[in-house]
Amino acid sequence: MDQTDLQSAWYVAHTRSRFEQVVFDGFGKKSLETFLPKITVMSKRRDRRKRIRVPLFPGYIFIRSDLNPHERLEIVKTTGVVRLVGNKDGPIPVPDEAVDSLRIIVAVDNPVETGTRFRKGDRVMVVEGPFVGVIGTFVRYRGFGRVVVAIEALGQYAAVNVSEEHVEKLPDFG
Repeated sequence: MDQTDLQSAWYVAHTRSRFEQVVFDGFGKKSLETFLPKITVMSKRRDRRKRIRVPLFPGYIFIRSDLNPHERLEIVKTTGVVRLVGNKDGPIPVPDEAVDSLRIIVAVDNPVETGTRFRKGDRVMVVEGPFVGVIGTFVRYRGFGRVVVAIEALGQYAAVNVSEEHVEKLPDFG
């Protein structure tokens, strides 16, 4: 692929836990176009109740790039970036309409309800932590950001308790 084939598109950067704003600021210093959708929620702290702005998708930030080699390196070198979200073929672009829709949703200060990332039976892969590389089936949420992943072998299964942010859904093939 030569440089003229590179098309600018939105991609998703996976960040370290609670590093969304650090990454957003880091991309800004590099003059990269970014989008960090935030919503207003009530603080869960016991000592005081106040409205705070939090990321709509914790651990993720949108970045617009043509992913030329120099810019791609600058993206992944940014403090707090774990990787670009994708599959074995590389980062997967997000449709412009999806980002435009998210911009509208977060611009209106109404409650936003988010769904769960996984459904029972989803094929998943652990992408970080001690179980990295494990492929299994999502079983259930355990609370406090933990999920149960079942690994089947020899007609039996073993289940592991993994941090939700360390698990990615595998694409459905057929």
